[in-house]
Amino acid sequence: MKKVIGLLLLCSIVACENKRSDSTDEAALVRSTSLSYAEGFTIKYQGRNKLVEVKYPFQGATSGFKYLLIPRGDATPSHAPDVRVITIPLNSIVCTSTTHIPLLEYLDEGERLIGFPSTDYVSSRKIRERIDHGQVQELGVDKGMNLERLASLKPDMVMGYTMNSDYGQYKKMEELNIPVVINAEYLEKHPLGRAEWIKFMAVFFNKEKKADSVFHVIERSYLDAKNLTDSVANKPTVLSGIVYGDAWFLPGGQNYASKILHDAGCSYLWEENTSNGYLELSFESVYERAHDADLWIGVGNYTTLKELETNDQRYARFKAFRNGSVYTYDARKGAKGGSEFLELGYLRADLILKDLVKIAHPDLLKEYELYFHKKLD
Repeated sequence: MKKVIGLLLLCSIVACENKRSDSTDEAALVRSTSLSYAEGFTIKYQGRNKLVEVKYPFQGATSGFKYLLIPRGDATPSHAPDVRVITIPLNSIVCTSTTHIPLLEYLDEGERLIGFPSTDYVSSRKIRERIDHGQVQELGVDKGMNLERLASLKPDMVMGYTMNSDYGQYKKMEELNIPVVINAEYLEKHPLGRAEWIKFMAVFFNKEKKADSVFHVIERSYLDAKNLTDSVANKPTVLSGIVYGDAWFLPGGQNYASKILHDAGCSYLWEENTSNGYLELSFESVYERAHDADLWIGVGNYTTLKELETNDQRYARFKAFRNGSVYTYDARKGAKGGSEFLELGYLRADLILKDLVKIAHPDLLKEYELYFHKKLD
């Protein structure tokens, strides 16, 4: 049970703030939102209004998006033509990534979700109950999204994301008078930077104070785990990723995954690489560097060593495979097969770190049980 203490503590924070802010907005008490790790957005308060900027909406972006948030019932002030106006607090929202769902839930705003592209990917039990009761509509993915159904829902906002400059589908939504806001949490380099995007979601519901409280617990939990490894002398070497098609995909040295492995007291074999994306390498080059790696962490959807070897017999040549030191992050699945790691992991970076510390230095967290990760049998 000790593995869920952190979750219970966060839930207690959420539970004690069940009432929505109506006549007294939390935002009125907050004049600035402090960001310690996130680099992709800013929040500025202008009287009762908030100006939110997403600085880097996609990799390589040269400009961002600005959103002016005004209280429901207030007149819209003059603003620059490139600023999109959002009325807050939101009564309803459509999200496009499972990573947005925990942000809503930890702010006690899960009931505001009314639509999602492909509901089978959702792992959250509470949101799955809403899906089963028809309270969250399936809308379709990307260009296949049913815009007529979306329009019929009349959401106050769509929270989207984009991997490139193509804004086509979102532009169509805006032509239907549906406000769209881009969430670029995936571009953050620091694990706690991604978690800090709960403060981004919070401004649309006037829940800044609650977001601060939730994030503080996650940050403290993360840093406590990191502090355990600061003085470790022996750092196990780590390999990650698998072959897709003709290339082995694995995190670059400045990638989020590399950073969290470093904080866990591991020696990631590509940590000196300068890329913050993913590398595409030949099997031979990966084997040359990592055949003697102590740990192999992150093997896609594989659930057993036998399945891994059946797919590619060359995998069995790695020392980590022979020693049974191969780990998946997909130990927890939703009712329809969705990955809890891919849904909750951005926010709960502390649980990922504790898993990795437990794998690399089990004596440092003797009573902790793995949450997202599992050793392949």
